[in-house]
Amino acid sequence: MVKKIVGTGVLLVLALALQAGVKMYTLKSPDGKVKLEVTAGQGIAYSLFYDGRLLLKPSRIALHTDLPEADHWENIRITGTKQRHVSETVQAPFYRVKEFGIDCNELELRLNNGFSLLMRAYNDGMAYRFVAGRKGEMTVVEERAEFNFADDFEAYIPYSTNPKDPWNMAFQNFYTKAPLTQYNTELPAFLPLTVDVGAVKLTLLESDLEAYPGMFVCGDGKTPALKGVFAAYPQETFKNKWRCQETVKTCRPYIARVAGKRTFPWRIMAVTAEDTQMPVNHLVYALAAPNRIGDYNWIKPGKVAWEWWNDWGISGVDFKVGINTPTYKHYIDFAAEQGIEYVVLDEGWSDPKQGDIMTTVPEIDLPELAEYARNKGVGLILWAVMNVLDEQLEKACRYYAGMGIKGFKVDFLDRDDQKAVEMVYRIAETTAKYKLFVDFHGMYKPTGINRTFPNAINFEGVFGMEELKWSNPDMPLYDVTMPFIRMMAGNVDYTQGAMRNAVKKDFRDIYSSPMSQGTRCHQLATYIVFDSPLVMLCDAPTAYRKEPECTRFIAGLPVVADETRILQGKMGEYIVTARRVGEDWIVGGLTDWEARTVDLDLSFLPEGMFRAEIFCDGINADKKGEDYRHEYRDVKREDRLKMQLAPGGGFAIRLKKNHN
Repeated sequence: MVKKIVGTGVLLVLALALQAGVKMYTLKSPDGKVKLEVTAGQGIAYSLFYDGRLLLKPSRIALHTDLPEADHWENIRITGTKQRHVSETVQAPFYRVKEFGIDCNELELRLNNGFSLLMRAYNDGMAYRFVAGRKGEMTVVEERAEFNFADDFEAYIPYSTNPKDPWNMAFQNFYTKAPLTQYNTELPAFLPLTVDVGAVKLTLLESDLEAYPGMFVCGDGKTPALKGVFAAYPQETFKNKWRCQETVKTCRPYIARVAGKRTFPWRIMAVTAEDTQMPVNHLVYALAAPNRIGDYNWIKPGKVAWEWWNDWGISGVDFKVGINTPTYKHYIDFAAEQGIEYVVLDEGWSDPKQGDIMTTVPEIDLPELAEYARNKGVGLILWAVMNVLDEQLEKACRYYAGMGIKGFKVDFLDRDDQKAVEMVYRIAETTAKYKLFVDFHGMYKPTGINRTFPNAINFEGVFGMEELKWSNPDMPLYDVTMPFIRMMAGNVDYTQGAMRNAVKKDFRDIYSSPMSQGTRCHQLATYIVFDSPLVMLCDAPTAYRKEPECTRFIAGLPVVADETRILQGKMGEYIVTARRVGEDWIVGGLTDWEARTVDLDLSFLPEGMFRAEIFCDGINADKKGEDYRHEYRDVKREDRLKMQLAPGGGFAIRLKKNHN
């Protein structure tokens, strides 16, 4: 990172007292469009403006602790201020860009209760965090975080899916589109959450979440306001019989027990004037703690042959397919044939009922598989329940790293209380010590830990392809909504790649023989549109071998890029994404269930000729989702391509620089 800090004198204005003991401070973004007004005295509150328009009315913030001398927020006094301009170049391995620049203006308010408040104004949003400088430990009883919107705007709300225990769920749901005053008061919502405030969209996020619970929000169903709510600190837990997954039974009457000297998570309000800015907003990554593992060149992103989604759906072989050594050798052979970097052994290679990750089932010879994969140039990834791995963390990492295993896919956390978040950091740190990466499934949204621990390479917390095994949601709609909201938080393990592709009327949820919604090219395009440096091929080798053109294309796509641009798009309707890898480009487009024509302007290309390999919806893709057209063209930056997208359709293009 390169950081430059200079004075910002004119950017901070200390206004005259509003009333006795109350002062107002103003902070603006470098371009002057994002403006914060902070009042302090009778509590602390902030207001947010964009381009002169009020977005958030005075919204109060506070941290209530068990320290009486530190909890007098209603009579808070400012004991000092500090202002600065921060300019950073952030190196971003396994992210949507190789590096990016950040500029902001920062205001620090030192408070008379042992806390400070840091506030930052960026051109594309604002963020604040509390900083504590006390001795010993303290209990955080409650955090106050208000978001009082200026009007009854429409929100995209991902509610908790568990009415009985809303803090215990997988953090994956559709977005309910509704005015803020119609918020369902029976459920909190997890982040990210987007509010359409008219001229811009405002998205609530958080970053640098460590040793603290994640933030949910809730509304009162009457006013256009949201407030932060948090899972309480666990007191007792129990393990279920099937997977030994740890679940919270009872809680303490507070949300966190923390060190007296620490920083608290950043509360982010990203502000985007165009929908196309949303998937490439970098605030979560930028505000996270920098790399703690040092060298990360041993981490290899790539694609993964995966067996669980297709239900080990191999045919035409001379062995009994299942969770056994011959089946996984078959997956390894397929990965080696296609240049796929990894094979994952999902649930079942160890006995989940025993809660012992050190013992495999009798049908699996893991050392033999590890050697077989190594000789084929394929890496192995092991699935584990998160708390089961955590209980034998050091031992398991040492043993499996020594065997040649490359990483873990950890699952079924389904919480983000303080203890759960601490477990995530513990796993990320210990796996890095043994040069193992982690794919976090059953996980809350990413909050920048992939910057702090680059081996935390991917995250679920997304309504992915697994849902189609047992339900019939509107997946194409989600696919053109999620990149604008959830992907702002970080990478997504959506687990795509189906070769059985159904139009709307033909879709059926069949657990053992699942299919996707939409067209074949919709599936291909997700490999380009979604940020995913460790990406699954969810179908079976048998299905892929029947579709050699599509399989070769998917297997050959890069999974990380030097640069990402959103060329066109509207949240909830369609998206067109371009990524540069060296001097070549890949472009993907997705639509909802509405057919549309995309006029693709190639002016983003540099000078010269490019060879374009194009996969697009076939003329009959509206009736048969698997219909596609495959062609090659020579193109240059002055050209335009008319892409016809079927309902639930898409397109995928690879552009290679022609040096002839």
